[in-house]
Amino acid sequence: ERTRDLDSAHLEFVRGIDNPLGVKISDKATQEELISTIETMNPQNIPGKLAIIVRMGAEKLRSNLPGLIRAVQREGKSVVWISDPVHGNTRTTAEGFKTRDFDAIRSELKAFFDVHDEMGSHPGGMHLEMTGDAVTECTGGVSGVTDETLKENYVTACDPRLNGIQALELAFLVAERMRVRTGLPPLL
Repeated sequence: ERTRDLDSAHLEFVRGIDNPLGVKISDKATQEELISTIETMNPQNIPGKLAIIVRMGAEKLRSNLPGLIRAVQREGKSVVWISDPVHGNTRTTAEGFKTRDFDAIRSELKAFFDVHDEMGSHPGGMHLEMTGDAVTECTGGVSGVTDETLKENYVTACDPRLNGIQALELAFLVAERMRVRTGLPPLL
């Protein structure tokens, strides 16, 4: 929330940067704040310059994202919508492990695609905390990591990451959704 504060030095600093930029938004972002942020960060409305990184959790995303997309469409703003389904789904186990639940991450990613389908907008990407290694830092998915097995290979120095199997499971979900969006038949 602090980095998108309209009166912050962060936004004033990026006003003159020509490189592509991204701003994270949560369920606390209002339509008015988002439009002001977009106008500050991309005053010339250059396509591809500004990514809106959505991190809300599935239910809040389903209720809040449509209004934000509608405001961006109404104002004619050019943004790239990116899902960050990992950060809004962090919890701490009874044993004190910081973790993320794969099912909640998958639900948020599905909600992101569902809302864009409903709004006629384009889901432009996703951001994941992941590794190809067989870590046990996030629970769930076909890899079968549970709260009890987190300790087996919990090696993160900061935030819990999806392991390679969990990341591939999400990649297949996204690939399937993109096939359907382009009119191709489902793989399975």
